This record gives sequence, C-alpha cells and structure tokens, in this order.
Amino acid sequence: MLIGSALLGGKSQARARNEPFESGVVSASPERLRLSAKFYLVAMFFVIFDVEALFLYAYAVSAKEVGWMGWIEVAVFIFILTASLVYLARIGALDWTPHQKKRRAARIAAQAAGKSE
Repeated sequence: MLIGSALLGGKSQARARNEPFESGVVSASPERLRLSAKFYLVAMFFVIFDVEALFLYAYAVSAKEVGWMGWIEVAVFIFILTASLVYLARIGALDWTPHQKKRRAARIAAQAAGKSE
C-alpha cells in the first residue's frame, strides 16, 4: 500500500510543502511548541471519561438485553471510575492553580510535622 501510493500519488515540490500547517494556520515560529504537562493530563482525563461515556452509551442501548447482570457490571465499572477520580483528587492531580498547589503543600507539611512529634 505504501509503495503503491508513493508510485501513483501526486508529487509536489512546492516550497511551502514542508512547512508545518495546523488547523488552517501557518505556524508563526519554526521551532516546536512546548506544552505543559497539565495539557497531557487533561487530555488523558478526557480520553478516559470519553471512553467511559462510550461504554455507558453502549450499555444504555442494550439495557433490556443484558438484564440485571449488565446493570451490576455497569455499577462496578462506575464505582471503579469514581474511586479513581477520588484518588486523583486526593493526590492533587486535579489542582490546577498555583494557589491550590501551595495550599496542598502546606497541608502536607503540617501533617508531616504533626506525625513527627
């Protein structure tokens, strides 16, 4: 397939061909744009909860066919996702602003000082 498309595909030697092009806008600078790790965290949350919605939609469409066993499986699925969301909130993965991070770091330091006494 790759060889066939290379042989049969059109060839363009235009100067703008090798320039980066995203969403209909030519990049302002040639270097790569560095994104914050928060961006990737948000992207992973989106993917996880988007897939959750997909599974729940599939269950909702076939709820009558799967009966009570399907309902129990969906309940366990939602419980696991809720537990993971609570875990992420507890470890601070959902703290977006520096103010929240400072407050959380102060709380952890106070807890550590209280345990060492």
